Amino acid sequence: MSGKAFLLVNYVPGTSPVHRAPLWLKFLVVVGCGMGSFLVVDWAVAAAVLGLMCALFLLSGAGPARLYKAVRPILPVLLAIGLFQWWQLGGPVAARIVLNVLVCVVAASILTATTPMQRLLDGVVSLAVPFRRFGADPERFALTIAIMLRSIPFIAGAYSEVRDSARARGLERNPRALVLPVFITTVAYARQTGDALAARGLGEPDDDDYPRQGDR
Repeated sequence: MSGKAFLLVNYVPGTSPVHRAPLWLKFLVVVGCGMGSFLVVDWAVAAAVLGLMCALFLLSGAGPARLYKAVRPILPVLLAIGLFQWWQLGGPVAARIVLNVLVCVVAASILTATTPMQRLLDGVVSLAVPFRRFGADPERFALTIAIMLRSIPFIAGAYSEVRDSARARGLERNPRALVLPVFITTVAYARQTGDALAARGLGEPDDDDYPRQGDR
């Protein structure tokens, strides 16, 4: 599957200042943009932050084409949201909401475009280590993130190919022709992933984590 509708940008090798920035700082930028989307109430501020995020993305050397590819899938949704919010709350509020969403997408794309996947997952493990005392498993959490990042483009690609096939048969307006094949493909992909994990002894709970049937 092509995964043409995947939102985030794949890693782009480079030696830019953004590439060399500490991983914790990149995480902080993404979290800050997410939290800021709830705090920023002026569309001009949101536009300025978006301009800064775009500048950082281009500074990394990823290129404007990749930036456009990252935001293109959500543009129709943002257009619909913007028009509805403009009708309900006015232009400034609509612009602020749309710009804040774009800020979050670009910030996340900066992280994935300048950080190798393995380093990103190692960072997730490091962040989750303090929660081990509460029963969390950092390695399993990182494995979940890795599977999610791999599954999103697969499912998006499945939908894109099914949509193109349905359009070629004149069934693009038939929800069954779109949803059912994607559902079947997704379930098959999930089973294949589960079988691959089980074959490697991954993703299954430890025996010590759960009581045996005779101990209950």
